[in-house]
Amino acid sequence: MTEELLINVTPQETRVATVENGMLTEVWIERAQKIGLVGTVFKGTVKRVLPGMEAAFIDIGLEKAAFLHVSDIAGSVETGEDGEKVTKTIASMLREGQKIAVQVIKDPLGTKGARVTSNLTAPSRYLVMMPYENSIGVSTKIEAEEERERLRELVSELCEMVNEIDKEEACGYIVRTAAEGVDAEALAADMTYLKKVWAGIQNQIGSAKDGQVIFRDLPLVLRTLRDIRGSGIERIRIDSRETCKSSIEFCQEYVPALAERIEHYPGERPIFDLHGIEDEIERALNKKVPLKSGGHLVIDQTESMTTVDVNTGGFVGRHNLEETIFKTNLEAAQAIARQLRLRNLGGIVIIDFIDMQVVDHRRQVLRALEKALEKDHAKTQVSDVSALGLVEMTRKRTRESLEQVLCTECGVCNGRGMTKTLETVVFEITREIIRQVRQFDIESVTVLASTDIVEWFTEERSDDLALLEDFVDVPIRLQGEIMYTREQYDVVLK
Repeated sequence: MTEELLINVTPQETRVATVENGMLTEVWIERAQKIGLVGTVFKGTVKRVLPGMEAAFIDIGLEKAAFLHVSDIAGSVETGEDGEKVTKTIASMLREGQKIAVQVIKDPLGTKGARVTSNLTAPSRYLVMMPYENSIGVSTKIEAEEERERLRELVSELCEMVNEIDKEEACGYIVRTAAEGVDAEALAADMTYLKKVWAGIQNQIGSAKDGQVIFRDLPLVLRTLRDIRGSGIERIRIDSRETCKSSIEFCQEYVPALAERIEHYPGERPIFDLHGIEDEIERALNKKVPLKSGGHLVIDQTESMTTVDVNTGGFVGRHNLEETIFKTNLEAAQAIARQLRLRNLGGIVIIDFIDMQVVDHRRQVLRALEKALEKDHAKTQVSDVSALGLVEMTRKRTRESLEQVLCTECGVCNGRGMTKTLETVVFEITREIIRQVRQFDIESVTVLASTDIVEWFTEERSDDLALLEDFVDVPIRLQGEIMYTREQYDVVLK
């Protein structure tokens, strides 16, 4: 599999696209006026404590207060006398007006504020430092048990060496996927770097003002280069000379293997146009996703969940119906995994595959979906096919989806995704005219409406307009307004 990274940089926006075998699989967008907050540490103030929810709202200087659950507070879990884990209450740990350092673990999404934790962490290329923990974990993406054990032992030994020098510096670590195959020297260098980062955060916590940023993660391009998994990337093309230079310098120090793969793209044609990325992004905003077989997916994203419906469409197959359905579902499983990554869809996802009668076919489709999701950088969990033939899954959501970044609620339909028919609006206007005439003594009525409504009244239903005038016994004048939407109108009395 060939994989390359395409990076488009402008003063207002940075976009990073991952292309696998010539196909766009992921895209990240960071805008200067709306930089993602995940990983950012703030000096916050407890605004409100909610014992009933075992949570608190923290003012971190954003438009909406951040949400902090008791399980995300450092030291909230302790071991009781009987050896069982006991979680403290929120009221015993926080009070209103208290100052606290918190880190964003989920960006503000829709009407919800950011979700935060006081269990601060600091990431590097191979490790994630957990200053308030003393455990060592290994990424589940590293599957080989021998490699997992080797990395765990290496980090344990390095931690013991640090603890002997300074016991107060004891902390925990998570070994990241990128650490697979690296030696002790590389891990030790990462550990030293993280110690410096944590020392800087500690110094800032005491002196920072309310709502001030104490620590911010790297910008999008450098963060992407730091977090690239394995050595699958063959080429990294950047259309900004300055960003290309800083990326090479960063990689030479932290990710030497990538430095020689970075190149500047000087072409006049935009790099995303050259590779068809712009068209792919545009298609990723559509609900309908065509499949090569002739079938299609219908993806609906709502605030609570995302639903995916699989349809055979024009695919009739060459054999029997069950075989046609099976092949469509297999292709859909691959497409769904790609669309989840490309659109950055998170939370609960409900997939309605076409009903399959053969149990083995269901098993194979589910396995194909799980296999395709293994490439996903986000954590996913897939359940078995339910009694209703639905597959329920979750995908970890930390940032806004592609649609939420690029789109806003429609001002015409107010997010319904539908607009009223001409006939419906005409009848609404008719009822409003009758209502007004019955209430007030008027000489005439003027209706200001969109041009298609006026055309309907004057051309399609001119007889109806004459009947209405006879019914209310008042002359009715129509005035078309090109700036009015279909559902917008005004009834002016004289």
